[in-house]
Amino acid sequence: MKKYWSVAFGLLFVVSLLGAFWPYSTKVLSGEPSNPADIAWMLTATGLVLLMTPGLSYFYGGMVSSKNVISTMLQSFIAMGVISILWVVFGFSLAFGDSIGGFIGNPFTYFMFNGVGSETHPALSPTIPLLLFAMFQLKFAIITPALITGSFAERVKFSSYLLFIVLFSIFIYAPLAHMTWHPEGILRKMGVLDFAGGTVVHMSAGFAALAGAIILGRRKTHQKNEKHEPANVPYVLLGTGLLWFGWFGFNAGSALAANATAVLAFATTNTASAAAAIAWIFFDALRGKKPSALGAAVGAVVGLVAVTPAAGFITIGQSIFIGTVASLVSNLAVNWKAKSTIDDTLDVFPCHGLGGIVGMFFTGVFASEVGLIYGTTNTFLVHLAALIGVSIFSLGGSFLLYKITDSIIPLRVSEEQELIGLDLSQHGEGELTYPEASQIINKHLHQTVLQQ
Repeated sequence: MKKYWSVAFGLLFVVSLLGAFWPYSTKVLSGEPSNPADIAWMLTATGLVLLMTPGLSYFYGGMVSSKNVISTMLQSFIAMGVISILWVVFGFSLAFGDSIGGFIGNPFTYFMFNGVGSETHPALSPTIPLLLFAMFQLKFAIITPALITGSFAERVKFSSYLLFIVLFSIFIYAPLAHMTWHPEGILRKMGVLDFAGGTVVHMSAGFAALAGAIILGRRKTHQKNEKHEPANVPYVLLGTGLLWFGWFGFNAGSALAANATAVLAFATTNTASAAAAIAWIFFDALRGKKPSALGAAVGAVVGLVAVTPAAGFITIGQSIFIGTVASLVSNLAVNWKAKSTIDDTLDVFPCHGLGGIVGMFFTGVFASEVGLIYGTTNTFLVHLAALIGVSIFSLGGSFLLYKITDSIIPLRVSEEQELIGLDLSQHGEGELTYPEASQIINKHLHQTVLQQ
């Protein structure tokens, strides 16, 4: 294992040397002055989106078992470090560099952020510095792989996780971002509308999560049908609050300006989340369950997910409908999954994957002036085609990347490490409880007797 960490450190050292000596210049592309109000809002929005990743760490960390809280939270935090460096080196260029066939950007267009400075870009950032646009987009690139972690929580090896998120960002996230948001991207030119990441973020993460749950297999506790007890429900509520707050930057910031579209996205975001939160607990109550804090929190996040692709294209009333429907769909999917053998630990696919699908579907229905209810079918049909294409690309591509990762560094921890918990086995933090210690000791004694 030490050799893998040596390679990782060596790569970081090479990048550090490149950063010190790589020639840097800025390219004046438009000559148009920046708008101070837009800059102020986008700086704020960028900070809000970054806050979502620590929020996600609390959201996920509170849901797992007590012996896996630290490891689960770290998986979100470490993405802020790994993806930030990758984005500067060539990730941003892959997503927003000169288009190669509408599928991917040229990795050398903005290599080491060369050419990414204080000047505006006529197509990407007409009223704000390109550097600010790049940093705003970075926060989306960070949270996407972090979302996936909930599916294989409590059983993934930390080193293999780091390798996977690098591969995912390069081969899944960057192409989708380019195809959907770059002016020459193939999906954008087809007419696909994704205001803030229904396909790029949530569908890609959701399908990668589904693939991860299948590839890594079931936890031992899941195989034994043991009841899962969340470690800290107040953590989940704290994480939900941070996510809800940060999502205003996620969606309203995607207007890329301090304008009326940003205000609309702000309002639809809050309304959809509110509708989804209460729809979840009302639906639970109708089915004989008690309205739970966990249910309200998950419902709120589902509403945020579903409204993301539509936020700037729909009315506030339509956001209530989208939030409610998405909440019902995800709730039913969570209950169906609980009866299956798929061990998506924190229901990432039912909530983020299906939430993104619902949002993209209804964007094609409700999008202002071009949606199905306005008498035009093209946008709706294009969205259906995109849903199919993105699903196949994200699921199939993620399957392949998991297999590649597993062939280099095994994805799953050992049975003993899983029993001890990832906090202690992967990071040396946390405590070994007596029941787990006794099981491990007894197992070793049994093996010793057999050997003798």
